[in-house]
Amino acid sequence: MAVPETKASESKKTPTPKQTSWGFVTIYGADRARQIAPRDLLRSTPARLLAVGVALLLGTLAAGLITSVVAGDRKHEIDVLLSTTEPLARSAQNLYSSLSVADAAAATAFLSGGVEPSAARDQYTQAIGTAAAELVANSDGLPGDKEARSLITEIATQLPVYTGLVETARANNRSGNPVGTAYLAEASSLMQSELLPRAQALHTERAAASLAPQSKFARPPWLAIGLLVALLVVLVATQVVMSRRTRRAFNAGLLFTTAAMTALLVWMLVAGIVSAASAHSAVRQGSTPLSTFASARILAQQARTQEIMQLVRRDEKERHAQIFADDTDQLRALLADYSESDGADDIHKAAGALDAWTASHQRMTDALEVGDWATAATTAVGSGPDSSAAEFGVVDGALSDGADTARAELRDDVARSSRVLSALGPGAVVITIVAAVGIPLGLWPRLREYQ
Repeated sequence: MAVPETKASESKKTPTPKQTSWGFVTIYGADRARQIAPRDLLRSTPARLLAVGVALLLGTLAAGLITSVVAGDRKHEIDVLLSTTEPLARSAQNLYSSLSVADAAAATAFLSGGVEPSAARDQYTQAIGTAAAELVANSDGLPGDKEARSLITEIATQLPVYTGLVETARANNRSGNPVGTAYLAEASSLMQSELLPRAQALHTERAAASLAPQSKFARPPWLAIGLLVALLVVLVATQVVMSRRTRRAFNAGLLFTTAAMTALLVWMLVAGIVSAASAHSAVRQGSTPLSTFASARILAQQARTQEIMQLVRRDEKERHAQIFADDTDQLRALLADYSESDGADDIHKAAGALDAWTASHQRMTDALEVGDWATAATTAVGSGPDSSAAEFGVVDGALSDGADTARAELRDDVARSSRVLSALGPGAVVITIVAAVGIPLGLWPRLREYQ
């Protein structure tokens, strides 16, 4: 006969937990029941472990994505420098050079009297055409550059006025009218007082715009590096604490994440250092010499124009002679102060030709002093190997070659700075996503232990 269960035996059964209407969790033990509030659950080890995991996951994603963005932005800025900013600075230099050559060619052709030689006429026409083309190139430059656009507009407005004065001077010169000299002087005055200063200001503005990002590129990306270092510190600290709490030496998931982000940090450091070194080299061996050669070329061209104007405006030859002396003195000092190894041969060649040029100029001045205008003109614009025209050609050619060498060095260094960052942006995204997977894989086994 079966014995019925008593109430005492029923009371010994262990019921399942249930949720009360007040949000408490009732947990039944072997001898009693107890209630735990949700806020107590949030303070429990599983909840804290889950919070740490979420924080690590968000921190890993943030550090990796910011690294990718920083690398991508820097590469984009370098590419803009290569494709737009630096070519515009070069274009502005060509604009100034073309205007200066046009002015000197117009005056040189005028000295021949009557119908000017076709070579001088072609040189003037080519220089004006080049100047017009460079104006168009600069007008399509950096958006929002109001100062540069204002300078370009002023040059474009005054250039037809200059060419009109030159053509009027030529027409009168061919007819034998002395007034042609006055028109040429007016044209040259417009060039020297309006066009060339604005072209020089445009070149200065464009050169500064080209140099500014190069100086910034020479600094490593400290923000991205700092975030990665901070993340690695937190990852290591988390693993140390977990090791003490769980009595396990390693957490495979977090160790994998730490290794992946360490690899990203090393990649970022190497790429950042190489990129910064290349940018620094671009400034030291490219931009600085290029600026020197550009300034030297401007001074040489200014001096050449003043030399020719001594013959055209003989009533003001003393003023033009003084400006020529000031420009050549500044040019000589600029060449003497050059200390870079790159372009040193071109500097030495230009300095030697400058001495020969000033000696030829002195012979021209001596001829003018005794009234021998024909000898002075032949010395200034003749085709002889010791004429001022020939010596100036050597000076200008050496400075042009030096500028081309410095520009090539600049572009090579900047291109290298861009190349080392090419894969870092996309690579940082891939590494970050892969590293983030290790966090839940490492923490999930620990969370299961509390079930």
